[in-house]
Amino acid sequence: MPVTFPVAIKTLKVSGGPKRTVYFPRVVGLSNRDIEKSINQNIVLQAQQLINQQVGNMPETVEEMLGSYEIKNNQRDVLSLTQSNYTYHRQAAHGMTYLKSLTFDMKSGRMYELKDLFKPGSDYVKRLSEIVEAQIKNRSIPLLEDFKGISEDQDFYIADKSLVLYFQLYELTPYAYGFPMFPISVYELEGLIDEDGPLGRMASA
Repeated sequence: MPVTFPVAIKTLKVSGGPKRTVYFPRVVGLSNRDIEKSINQNIVLQAQQLINQQVGNMPETVEEMLGSYEIKNNQRDVLSLTQSNYTYHRQAAHGMTYLKSLTFDMKSGRMYELKDLFKPGSDYVKRLSEIVEAQIKNRSIPLLEDFKGISEDQDFYIADKSLVLYFQLYELTPYAYGFPMFPISVYELEGLIDEDGPLGRMASA
């Protein structure tokens, strides 16, 4: 596989006053400007969706908001990132954080859903659910209720040779536990992953 260099990333921010700042990434310098524009539009859209989710119909009660991002993978023409938004509403018991992610093919600009990482017709939900369930038991993760498996569009990101599935606060575990993360080696998924997709690239030498 030819060496592909990391994509250049700039940090931009929007501020709505004191204690209200959202930082988000911007891809720069791609030779294909249409792909660059499409990727950046999707990043901005997700950052705005997180803001909307936090503000809802109570914009006047927001006392603090901080949006940030992390680049999880930037190699082999695969860009995977997370965006988070922490917001505190007046008189709330505590602030709330939401975490979402995006994974792109940098050659085509394609944005991947979880199902797109696997071969068509493969029962990836069953296999991933089994792995997550085993990790819950092995790591003694406290659950709010019995684990019923992942969803077809489970939140995920790619980090080097791992697929990381995660759940929102309160979705699986108590708030104090934070975001439950389940890293899964691409080699545990051999036979299921699309060899030409992002996980296939990560698995290759």
